[in-house]
Parts: sequence; structure tokens; C-alpha cells
Amino acid sequence: MSLKNHLPTTLCCIALILSLIACTGDDLPNQAQTDQDQSTLSDDMTLDMSTDASRDADKDRIDATQDMPDASTQPEDQPADLDTPDLVDVPDMTADKDLSPFLPSSPCVEQARELACEYNTTEVDADGLTRDVHWQVPAGEPPLSGWPIVVFFQGSLYSSELAWDNTEGSLYGAYQLTRTIKELLDRGFAVLAPEASYGGSTYWDTNIWPYNYSWESSNDHDLMLAIFDAAEEGTFGQLNTDRWFAMGISSGGYMTSRMAVAYPGKFTALAIASASYATCGGYYCSVPDAEDLPQDHPPTLFLHGSLDSTVPLYTMEYYFDELQLLNVATEQIVDDTAGHEWIPAAVEAVPRWFTTMN
Repeated sequence: MSLKNHLPTTLCCIALILSLIACTGDDLPNQAQTDQDQSTLSDDMTLDMSTDASRDADKDRIDATQDMPDASTQPEDQPADLDTPDLVDVPDMTADKDLSPFLPSSPCVEQARELACEYNTTEVDADGLTRDVHWQVPAGEPPLSGWPIVVFFQGSLYSSELAWDNTEGSLYGAYQLTRTIKELLDRGFAVLAPEASYGGSTYWDTNIWPYNYSWESSNDHDLMLAIFDAAEEGTFGQLNTDRWFAMGISSGGYMTSRMAVAYPGKFTALAIASASYATCGGYYCSVPDAEDLPQDHPPTLFLHGSLDSTVPLYTMEYYFDELQLLNVATEQIVDDTAGHEWIPAAVEAVPRWFTTMN
């Protein structure tokens, strides 16, 4: 075949190839531009991310600076760069400890239905006769002036020693009497309980002839003088001998009234249970008129059972009425269910009365 015959075909092929090359050449600069654009976009994104990260870091530094405590406001003994720990509940380390050795305890102990108070017994010389005084002082340190003094006078045939230990249901309200003694001790009163003659097996002389009219000749008067002296000497502990109180039941109630009649100005207040004026006895009772009573008669609390057939209620009321006419501070508490006994109300009333008058 001759070249001439094939020339047109060859030329066409060459022209096609050149055309393709020309098209490819036009695309190459566009691709480079695309790569450049992509590179620029990538750089811009990297810059934006870097800028955002930088802003976040700056914000964190600002927040952290704001959250940091001001050293000037920290306690001197706490480093400024330390966080204060959260407060926590601290357990009570004394909850299971016995603190009783550090607290004053009552000299009285109550178990089941029995109440017992510790006491001391001291013999005093009453003009040649030995008389017993049972006594106790409150727990703890006494006040500088000493403990105020309550003298308890027993009833007939019932030794004052029996007043310190009783069970519920004891005769004549004896359990309530022991409770009253406990309350007095716990409120800061010393309690002295002298015995009547013959070891407490008899009664007081106050309303017994001839002593009801000649008191200074009685041995009970000698006993009282001996008690006054012993208290001044410190025989019964550190007492305030300017603060004497008296309480008693039955024969001891009459003896309590005797303290107002025989020792004017000595006693601060009285509490008389199931009794009346010093020289009265049982159904017989003649109370002096108000103007004939001691003008400095101590404030007096009366405690009585309306069913009392040994010392009728009206005998107490005679005495109460005359004291009111004398403008003496008085109060009466009558138990409508009680007979001849130390009534339950006395447990609170007697310590309250003495505390008020102290």
C-alpha cells in the first residue's frame, strides 16, 4: 500500500492526539488550582481550629483564675492554695463513756419500788443525855455560805432513822417522806433528823405536860440547843447556820410549830404535816389569837389529809386562819383521799416552799 493512500488517515490520527493533549493541558492548571484551593481551605480550617483552641484555653485560664480562692481571705493557719475540706459529722466520742464520776450524784438510790438515802449518825450531848441525829448533805461542793439546813421531826413511835429508806406502800406515807428528803438533798438542802427520846420510840415533848407550858425544862429543848451548837462547829458538814428550816409529821408537826414559838427569828420557813399549833394534840387544839402568836412567825406550809381521824383537819385550819390574820405567808394543801400520813403532794411542795423562802 502506498503512503499516499494512508496519509489522510495518519493526519487524522495525529490531529486527534494533539486535540486530546490540548484538552488535558487545559485541565492540569485547573487541578493545580483545585489543589491550591484545597490547601488554602485546609490551612484556613487549621487556623480556625487553632484560634478556637486558643480561645478555649484562654477561657479555661480565666475561669480557673476566678475559681481560685483569694489568699487574703484565708485563715492564717490554712495555706491559701489548699481547698477547704467539706465539713463532716464528727461522732460523739463520749456517747459510750460513763461520765458519772464527773457529775455530782444523789446520795439516794432508787431500785424497783424502794428508795434508800445514805446518811450519817452523830451523837450529841443534850444536857447529859445522848441523843442521835441522822443527817446528810447534798452531793458536790457546798456554796461558800454553806448548805441551808432542814430539820425533820419524826412522828410518834416512828424513829427518824426509818425516814431514810422506804418502799412504796409503806405506812403513813413513809415512802413519800423519803422521796421528799431526796428532793431536798438534790436541791441543795442539808437534812438533819434527830430522834425523839429513847431512840425515837416515843414522841416529842412540845405538847406533853409540863413541857407544853415549861419548854425550857424539857430535854428536847436541850437537844435543839446541842444541834444548834454542833451545826456552828461544823459537826454536820459545811452548813449555813443563818438558814434553818423545819418540817415534821404528827408529833413532829407540833414540834415544827415549836420552832416558831421557842426560837423566834431562828427559822426561815416551816412545813407542818398532819398537825397544828405547838401545844395542840389530836382533837384538842387551842390556837392563840393572832396578836398572841410570835409576830415574826416563819412562813408556814400546811399539809393535811381530809380523812385524818388522828389529827382532824379543823385543828390545822384554826392555826392557818390565825397566821393569815397575822399576815404571815401561808399555804395549805389538803388531800381529799389521804388520812394521817405524809401526803404525795409534799414531795414537790415542801422543797418548792423552802426554795422560795430561802
